Amino acid sequence: MAKGKAKSGRLSVFKGREARLNRAIFHILALQGPKAPWDVFKEVKAHRGLRFVRYASINKRVRNLEEEGYLKKAGVRETKAGFEAETYEITFRANLAILLDYVNLDDLCMKVDETMAQTLLAAMLNAYIK
Repeated sequence: MAKGKAKSGRLSVFKGREARLNRAIFHILALQGPKAPWDVFKEVKAHRGLRFVRYASINKRVRNLEEEGYLKKAGVRETKAGFEAETYEITFRANLAILLDYVNLDDLCMKVDETMAQTLLAAMLNAYIK
């Protein structure tokens, strides 16, 4: 192995200051389906460690996650004030990130059989080469 800092197994979406908020947004959208940023904000405020998060932070996180490909626009709904609000849902990339965050790669290598390992390796190499 090369000298220097070893690469962490964590995904960049779950690192840094926004990691807890990203997890909360993914969790809410995965369990409850498409929601507008205001609805996500109301749900996030119910989490114990995120009670003091502002709407602007949620809105910015949702838009950044959309730019990164973790969320996509699902449609439009009308608000109580008569305006239209975009609704967002998680993508397959976000589902994969959630799954990889919970999977222990060492356990995965021990549990897969040869054909599954070959399939995973081919998919990963195909994604890495492109």
